[in-house]
Amino acid sequence: MLLRPIIRFPDPRLRRKAEPVVAFDDELRTLAHDLAETMRAAPGIGITAPHIGILKRLVVLQLESDAAPHMYVNPEIVWTSPEMLRHVEGSVSMPGVRDEIERHARVRVRYHDLDGAEHEEEADGLRSVCHQHEIDQLDGIFWIDRLSKLKRDRLIKKFEKLQRLEA
Repeated sequence: MLLRPIIRFPDPRLRRKAEPVVAFDDELRTLAHDLAETMRAAPGIGITAPHIGILKRLVVLQLESDAAPHMYVNPEIVWTSPEMLRHVEGSVSMPGVRDEIERHARVRVRYHDLDGAEHEEEADGLRSVCHQHEIDQLDGIFWIDRLSKLKRDRLIKKFEKLQRLEA
């Protein structure tokens, strides 16, 4: 497994729609395991292939309650609950800043595993938030796009300041 460099906001690849995975092969499995390792090192609980500049529809999630990472190939949300919740979110591509986003409280996700078998999963709470956040990323919707313009502008300024302090 290899740690891959995470691209940072405002890299334009974070706003591009990822392509569906068509080959369920060793290259995909290697990418998925590299993503899991990169996510842990970030640290984070979710990551997509676009976060490392690869525009493929692959998501890795590992919440604290998970013994191992879950890998989702070509995930899509097929149902959302009418109930909403607010949760603080951030991104491995924009470390150091977070804000509260409103999301559906529950979702059903259809996806393939690394061998190409199709599955469905219902999720609520944090896992539901993570699915929505990462699938947005696959669709080229960066998490701050869910904020008001005022909040988004403030967050970008804060992130730019943090980046200058790191340099």
